[in-house]
Amino acid sequence: MIRVGVLGATGYMGGEVIRVLLNHPHVELAWATSRTPGKIENFHPNLYGIDLKLIHPDDISACDLVFMALPTSASLDMAARLLDMDCRVIDLGAAFRLRSQSIWEETYQQTHTHWPLAEQAVYGLSELHLNEIKQAQLIANPGCFSSAAILALAPLIKEQLVDTNTLVVNGLSGTAGMGAELARPAHHPEIGNNLVPYNVVDHRHSYEMEQELSALIEDIVTVHFTPTYVPITRGILNICHGFNTSTVSRPAWLDCYRDFYVAHPFIKIYDLPKEQDSSWQYKPYPWVSSVTGTNHCYIGLDIDEKRNRIVVFSVLDSLGKGGAQVGVENMNLMFGLERTSGLNNIACHPA
Repeated sequence: MIRVGVLGATGYMGGEVIRVLLNHPHVELAWATSRTPGKIENFHPNLYGIDLKLIHPDDISACDLVFMALPTSASLDMAARLLDMDCRVIDLGAAFRLRSQSIWEETYQQTHTHWPLAEQAVYGLSELHLNEIKQAQLIANPGCFSSAAILALAPLIKEQLVDTNTLVVNGLSGTAGMGAELARPAHHPEIGNNLVPYNVVDHRHSYEMEQELSALIEDIVTVHFTPTYVPITRGILNICHGFNTSTVSRPAWLDCYRDFYVAHPFIKIYDLPKEQDSSWQYKPYPWVSSVTGTNHCYIGLDIDEKRNRIVVFSVLDSLGKGGAQVGVENMNLMFGLERTSGLNNIACHPA
């Protein structure tokens, strides 16, 4: 059994890690922390009855692996402490995601006090970094928007069939992405019947997208990204636009995506047939509800032949493949387990 600790158990990400690990056949939950004492159900009613008492972060002990669901600044010192204790670490936050110290410090408006750890960390998107994750001591879990965009665009970039300077991503996010702290845009009277754009240019996840996509071709890739909060709880829909450098049919593009992800069980290329006599074409494209509560990313696409444009849709759960559950996937890889262990659930319908 793998002994696992969870730092920052009271937030949505920490709670989701615990929920998944409780049903994992190879994991023993060693401890979970909060700066506020009490039982876990005080923060996560769905975990009522598991008899888990939260401990203070100062009282943690060594274990095989620790999930960190902490603010960025707190993660820096804590990761160093845990690695010194010979724990492997999966950071669910943003402390170690970027490869450039100057870009990280400008983006997050603080000094990175443990940059050698950022250089050591592996970006935790298994579809691009499978072998590195297996050997890693420190994983930098991707951002939710970043995961959805990178997974949607990677085959286009790898095949070099779209202009890499004019990629456009419109991201729609459920309010769980804001975290458990109260904020006006997440307040039901504000977000209900509403859409809330925010950080519409130079969003911090843009740098992750550009970093990972540029590495595929060892050249600069520019992503024009704008996010919007929508009145759902969990989930991401990224609508990605690429402008073709050559003419490729929709079936050929779908085959390209299937080939690219053939060895990756959590990516599903979505392709229900179009209804030729219908004026409302929605069946060929994935819905956010299709992946709620899972570690799956569904990808669908279409071609605008008149305008030489490809539109790619990617959906994932912001706490699933966009957060805590992909962290569990990475844990499985780090310890030589089946990649899908503990992650075989299917989304509910209706969500």
